[in-house]
Amino acid sequence: MFDSRSTRNFNSAPQSVTAFIATVLEPAITVMVYLGAMAWEDESVGRADLTLCFLVLALTFPGINRFRDRLSSAAVGILGSWITLLAILLGFGYGTRSLDLFDTEVILFWALVTPVIQLAAVRLGHGAIRRQAMNSGNRRSAVVIGASALGVKVAHALTQSPVQGVDFLGYFDDRTGERLHEATTGKRLGNLLDAAPYIRSHGVKEVFITLPLGSQPRIITLLEHLQGTTASIYFVPDVFGISIIQGRLQDMNGVPVVGICETPFTGTNRLIKRLSDIVLSLLILVLIAPVMLAVAIGVKLSSPGPVIFRQRRNGLDGEEIIVYKFRSMTAMDNGPVVKQATKGDPRITPFGAFIRKTSLDELPQFINVLQGRMSIVGPRPHAVAHNEMYRQLIKAYMVRHKVKPGITGWAQVNGHRGETDTLEKMQARVEYDLEYLRNWSLGLDLVIILRTVKSVLADSKAY
Repeated sequence: MFDSRSTRNFNSAPQSVTAFIATVLEPAITVMVYLGAMAWEDESVGRADLTLCFLVLALTFPGINRFRDRLSSAAVGILGSWITLLAILLGFGYGTRSLDLFDTEVILFWALVTPVIQLAAVRLGHGAIRRQAMNSGNRRSAVVIGASALGVKVAHALTQSPVQGVDFLGYFDDRTGERLHEATTGKRLGNLLDAAPYIRSHGVKEVFITLPLGSQPRIITLLEHLQGTTASIYFVPDVFGISIIQGRLQDMNGVPVVGICETPFTGTNRLIKRLSDIVLSLLILVLIAPVMLAVAIGVKLSSPGPVIFRQRRNGLDGEEIIVYKFRSMTAMDNGPVVKQATKGDPRITPFGAFIRKTSLDELPQFINVLQGRMSIVGPRPHAVAHNEMYRQLIKAYMVRHKVKPGITGWAQVNGHRGETDTLEKMQARVEYDLEYLRNWSLGLDLVIILRTVKSVLADSKAY
């Protein structure tokens, strides 16, 4: 009999063969191309070259399965990861004064050819997976128990990509007629008692149970019947009524725990994010030092007051932080009530209008990044007073504080930069922030940085 209390053998899903291959593909190709370039140039592999290869293996970002992405997304991810890796290696080489230990032609060949071969390998992998999925011997039949909105979501997820190799057969539900979800019309295979016999007679491989938790007695009975089949059984909890951020399954000393809202920056992701912030912010600060000096002089000469404006904001986990900006106004609101800047705001100085429009007023925040208070990419920090107001008006507003605030973010490069004078505008900005948390990757960070540069040159929404 099925024991609903059994949790000792509850394990996370093992990594598939294709996922494992995809994960090791990029570092393997990166090292092989470098060694191949060395052989082509008739160069001997020295200690510095071996050190570089070990650095590549350590820094090439783990856990990335490009086979799951569309080719266009995979190309962006590969290019973003590669440029970031080259920037980190360049920083290491410059800091250790070891750049002259490497052959320039080998490095240039390696830098240009590696992402091309990586993308070609991913394209071949996509084709192989598709051919394997279309092979009738590899296809899996599946049914959904529960013809509800959640059941429809599961059926759509099973069939939306042909590479999954799933043949969806239909639904089982005790309800009939108008009580069923409209998308399940004509696809009901029977009631719950019919499920186990049908699964046995048709050799169904996978069963997805989407019944509500309130149906626990029925679920227990159903599971007892399904234990007599050879199908793989999955239970899908209905959590779509809330915003899922980095949802994942964990084992807590034998007890299964479903994570609903969690930061993406844990473990190696946290290390990668922090390392990339340090390297990039250092490089950027070195490059923009003359610009920052010129802006500081302009602020000082344009109006009386300090050059740097320090404003209280909410950072990681909602903790209060101090954020630096070049002062652009004659008044500096930092109390319980903060009025947002608006177009034509009389508080903004003429020079302040220029640095706000070009985002030059944000440059001191790269110092905040080095201090660890902020990240280069993340949800933009709002004034503490605004947070206290919007947390009561917008659902899941404070979830955006599960990561460090950023100088730029996914919302800003999608047109939500500047004044948020309506609740709808702020809701749209928050939704983009939550989407960033759900889908974070280092490649996405690089895309946001590049799009930020482009938007700053063309955007007119900041004032």
